[in-house]
Amino acid sequence: MQQYIDSYDFTGKKAIVRVDFNVPLNEKFEITDDTRIRAAIPTLKKVLEKGGALIIMSHLGRPKKVDPKFSLKHIVDRVSERLGAPIQFADDCMKADEQAAALKPGEVLLLENLRYYAEEEGKPRGLADDATDEEKAAAKAAVKASQKEFVKKLASYADCYINDAFGTAHRAHASTALIAKYFPNDKMFGYLMEGEIKAIDHVLHEAERPLTAIVGGSKVSSKLAVLKNLVGKVDNLIIGGGMGYTFIKAQGGSIGNSLHEDDLMPDALAILEEAKAKGVKVYLSTEAVGTQEFSNEAETKVFSSCNIPDGWEGVDAGPHTLAAWKKVIDGSRTILWNGPVGVFEIPLFAKGTLRIAQDLAEVTAQGAYTLVGGGDSVAAVTQMGYADKVSYVSTGGGAMLEAIEGKELPGIAAIRE
Repeated sequence: MQQYIDSYDFTGKKAIVRVDFNVPLNEKFEITDDTRIRAAIPTLKKVLEKGGALIIMSHLGRPKKVDPKFSLKHIVDRVSERLGAPIQFADDCMKADEQAAALKPGEVLLLENLRYYAEEEGKPRGLADDATDEEKAAAKAAVKASQKEFVKKLASYADCYINDAFGTAHRAHASTALIAKYFPNDKMFGYLMEGEIKAIDHVLHEAERPLTAIVGGSKVSSKLAVLKNLVGKVDNLIIGGGMGYTFIKAQGGSIGNSLHEDDLMPDALAILEEAKAKGVKVYLSTEAVGTQEFSNEAETKVFSSCNIPDGWEGVDAGPHTLAAWKKVIDGSRTILWNGPVGVFEIPLFAKGTLRIAQDLAEVTAQGAYTLVGGGDSVAAVTQMGYADKVSYVSTGGGAMLEAIEGKELPGIAAIRE
């Protein structure tokens, strides 16, 4: 039975909380962006304020073994500073029995990186490249068998479980999905998870119309399922970034050296046909910024998106494209944005993406609901100082994509069961 953090009685109880503290570190192991830590603080404070003790667990990076550079000890001071409480540290998440048992109300224990153990992801490690199918199957079975003990140990530390890690909700990992079974009447979402779920549900099921989706990124293959699902839900679909050129070429356009996927052109045409049949308006780039080299000092020219010369590559949306898209955005009441509309990592080619961020901030101020998710999209609204000027910024790019695809996320399903 799912509980709710606002009504749950944490008095005298230990709560084990799965957070997403997978924050970026520089070469000195200093945190360069603590957004994910700050996002989890309201949930953590709630437990302490209501008389509970905290056991915090997370992953950091993708270690294949115990590696000091991926240790969560690097973030202890920052978490303590943001939480306003001292943090104890368990340097092995599987050997924290005594520390967990000794925790008193108001105290906090941070477990070492869960992914130091293969059991967290449930995938075998260290297999030889020439391993046989039988060896692979045996290794997988061994990890799955030991995973049960891994989950049981984590669960033994606490009286209740909170999942507040939306960024990993699409993974059926030990700490995001399997552990919930040990707390049938004492499992709940944290505030961050609740916010993410409500924001996505609002856009997909309760949106005020017109509803517009802006989908960008480099490849159609990475967003194909998203596009197919959205065609049945939105009024307007803006397709930008590198993936747009597959659609343009599929319709007979000349795209020069622009990124595209020939094998997905039939899928692109099918999406356009389905959109037409359902009365969904699709907006592609009509004008592109082109270049001959990926450099911030490169020469650029503006071309018709369907007439880019050989040797030139479309790398950003042109002025006429952005003006046309702005009209669509301005006329929308709900907008979902995932993915850049240019090569965002190069400032010269990031102007279109930043313009989208500005347009969304402006329409939000006029009463529209705007949901932004995905690394570069979030970076754009943050860089422009608009993170608090859109309705909701999602912390989980991959999880958000799968939710938009219509999939049930394991980390969410485990709490609702």
